[in-house]
Formats: sequence, structure tokens, C-alpha cells
Amino acid sequence: MTSVLASPCTWLATHGSSCVEAFGFGTGVLNVWLVTRQSLWSWPLGVLNAVFYAVVFARTGLYADTGLQGVYFVLSLYGWWYWWHGAASGSAHAVPRATRPVTKTPVRLAVMLGAVGAGTWLLLATVTARLPGAALPWLDAALVATSLVAQWMMTRKLLEHWLLWIAVDVIYVGLFINRRLPLTAVLYAVFLGLAAHGLVAWRRSYRQQSATQASA
Repeated sequence: MTSVLASPCTWLATHGSSCVEAFGFGTGVLNVWLVTRQSLWSWPLGVLNAVFYAVVFARTGLYADTGLQGVYFVLSLYGWWYWWHGAASGSAHAVPRATRPVTKTPVRLAVMLGAVGAGTWLLLATVTARLPGAALPWLDAALVATSLVAQWMMTRKLLEHWLLWIAVDVIYVGLFINRRLPLTAVLYAVFLGLAAHGLVAWRRSYRQQSATQASA
């Protein structure tokens, strides 16, 4: 216990982790938890989380995931702007909540997103498979492509993005165990639980909105 308090980064390094991964863990949990609450503060934490995990993944050869963090960074800024313009002005809440409604994904858009995801997967896998030290490039690219689609859907408050996160998180837990990132594996197990909670919470919000519109 004394060694942890005296030099936490050294202690984490000797136990297969790092301070950067720990900061990524903390910002990641808070980020997703705030998303389940539809809080605007989720987005700045998403920006920080992308920075931390770009470093973590670059160190472990998950190059597609490293690039993904750059996209997360940009999408987090976009999501912050998009949700902010839907926030109630002059809110007295300590945690501002976006008022843009939760919506379901139209079938046509779902097909388009599926095509974009498939194309992104093939492109990323082809490129990263040729990089020295690349780890599981085809699986990594598939997870990244799905995550990109899910992240964009989240910025637009499309309900079904939680289903994609649930599927991705299940596989990511195993991947990070394989890559000897135990803290990140635990993080994605937490993400899995939060994604299930987020699906329930957003579905409830969607039903409440639908009921309100029907009675108006």
C-alpha cells in the first residue's frame, strides 16, 4: 500500500498497466456514465479519454484503435457542439442535460451506416495489416469500424447506438486481455454494463417523448 501511494505510476507499471491507462480508465467511466444521463459534460471527458487512449493503443500495436482515438476526439467536439445547441438555455441544473430528443434509426440510414462500416473495416484492415507490429489487424479494424458508426450515432442521439456498443464491448474485453491490458479490459467490462444501462435509460426517454408528443 505504501508503494502505491509513494509512486503510483511505478506500481502500475510493475503490474502491467500505466498512469496513462489509469487516466483513460477514469475519464472513460465518467464519460459513458454521463452519456447514459444525456449530460453535456460527457463530451469534454470524451476528448480527454481519446487523448489518453491514443497513447495506450499506440504502445501496444493496436494501430487502428490508435487512429480511432483521433476520430473520437473530433466526434466528441462535434457531439459537444451538437448537443449544446439542443440544451435548454439558463438551466439551473448542476449537470446540464441536452434536450435534443432520442430518436430511432431509420432503416435507410441503418443500411447506409452498415455499408460505411463495412467499407471502413476493409480499408483499415488492409492498411494496418501491412504495418510492422500490428496486432490482430482484421479484428481490430472490425471493432474500430463498428465503434466509429456507434460514436457517430451517439452524437445524433440515435437509440440503437447502445446495441452496437454492447456487441463491441463484449469482444473488446477479450481483445484487451489478449493484449495484456488488464485495466482496459476491466474498463470495457464496465462499459458493457453502462451500455446496457444506457439502452434502458434512453429507451425510457424515447417512450416518454413519444407519449408526450402523442398527448400534445
